[in-house]
Amino acid sequence: MLSEKNQIYPLLLEQGKALLEDETDIIANMANVSALIFNSLPDLNWAGFYIMRSGELVLGPFQGQVACVRIPVGKGVCGTCVATGEVQRIADVHAFPGHIACDAASNSEIVLPVRHNGEIIAVLDIDSPLLNRFDEEDQTGLMQLVQVFEQRLANV
Repeated sequence: MLSEKNQIYPLLLEQGKALLEDETDIIANMANVSALIFNSLPDLNWAGFYIMRSGELVLGPFQGQVACVRIPVGKGVCGTCVATGEVQRIADVHAFPGHIACDAASNSEIVLPVRHNGEIIAVLDIDSPLLNRFDEEDQTGLMQLVQVFEQRLANV
């Protein structure tokens, strides 16, 4: 799968740049980025955003099964991402203390913070039915895509 990732992430980044280039609406951009990730990366069952609203995460645009609507900061993988400000790459969500099981089919997860003016305004959450689905290469490629998203926010 390494060679596939070497091909997938540069293409994903270029497609992301093209999708975000002329659009200023954050919800539209979240929707397109979610669809791009969900349809480009193998072995996913959910990809989307949770948006910070009044001190908690609220479900934003996504692709996949129905999801939890609200997540407190510090709870679950998404809330931990906000509390720590760091990417959370979880090989087995069932072993993660306080995991919130929105979809019982999810076994691994990666959550990346999205910042605007230095503050976390959202998280990008991606789930897989496979254990240990996400590795360092996934994290690097997805962080680059999030950076493109953040740059678009800065230019609005």
